[in-house]
Amino acid sequence: MAMPDRRLAATDLNRALLARQLLLERSESSIPAAIGQVGGLQMQYAPSGYVGLWTRLASFQRDQLTAALQDRTVIQATLMRGTIHLVPASEYWLYAIGVRRAQREWWLRIQRGRVTEVEVVRNAEEMRAALVSGPRSVKELGSIASGFVGSLGLWVDLVRVPPSGTWQRRRADILALAEDWVGPCQVTEAQGIEHIVRAYLRAFGPAPIRDIANWAHVPTASLQAAIGTMDLDRHRDQRGKELLDLPHAPLPQPDTPVPVRFLPHWDANLLVHARRTGILPEEHRSRVFHVRNPFSVGTYLVDGRVAGAWSVKDRRVVLDAYEPLSITAREAVEAERERLEAFHA
Repeated sequence: MAMPDRRLAATDLNRALLARQLLLERSESSIPAAIGQVGGLQMQYAPSGYVGLWTRLASFQRDQLTAALQDRTVIQATLMRGTIHLVPASEYWLYAIGVRRAQREWWLRIQRGRVTEVEVVRNAEEMRAALVSGPRSVKELGSIASGFVGSLGLWVDLVRVPPSGTWQRRRADILALAEDWVGPCQVTEAQGIEHIVRAYLRAFGPAPIRDIANWAHVPTASLQAAIGTMDLDRHRDQRGKELLDLPHAPLPQPDTPVPVRFLPHWDANLLVHARRTGILPEEHRSRVFHVRNPFSVGTYLVDGRVAGAWSVKDRRVVLDAYEPLSITAREAVEAERERLEAFHA
């Protein structure tokens, strides 16, 4: 039974996010389980997935993620918001089918008639025929791939396969048909939409429906039917706005201690869908995301909020502090910086 409304302050939402994102303490979970818990990991920049797991898992080693990609327990593909994500193989089709219709409609809409769906479907069939014998590189696909720019994966389900898209070979340029690499699709769109709601709340809740839609790039209207059939808790934020949540999901006390954590480039916790949590102070947002810096930056958290950025220069992890810190906090940041530098080495 869903629990009655509870008023949640920004500090409540911050600690809930950190708990669900495995950022309060490093987890002993398996790699697929951890990736599933946090709603997938963005992987436009291949090392981001590795750093994202390093900061969340105890004793994580780089070759463990590469092995998980090779044994197909973890899948790399274009999914939420049309960006490359790591997801557990067991959840791949749920995500892919859940976002498919919305992403096709959006892509056709922004074409403004320059490309018809008939043309895209024809191109998709060429791509499918080219990959039916197994994975191929974008270079091998040649004109088929170049003609598919902007709509890869919308009309034919594709995954990116190792060794591409790994720490050692960072460009994700080898493609395969999802049904060959993962297995045949056996889920419905309704199941996919429900999974998107559950996955978001599991990873980022409690949250309003709008934030789920922004994260997945799926219209709120598409989510409403699924939400109406689900057993969900309903809370309120300090302004009275409804927040949805999964029953029994973690809601730590707002004064729960938070360790220093380093986040990778393009970490999804910093995107606009998670603004309610205060993890990225608004005065720092333009320093993390800016049109002159499309690569984004790695960041570090102190007491559950971004306090600075990090980058790798000449094999060293260097810091760019956004605000002054206490001596104790500076020492904790430096200790974690050294661990991340060793991980890169």
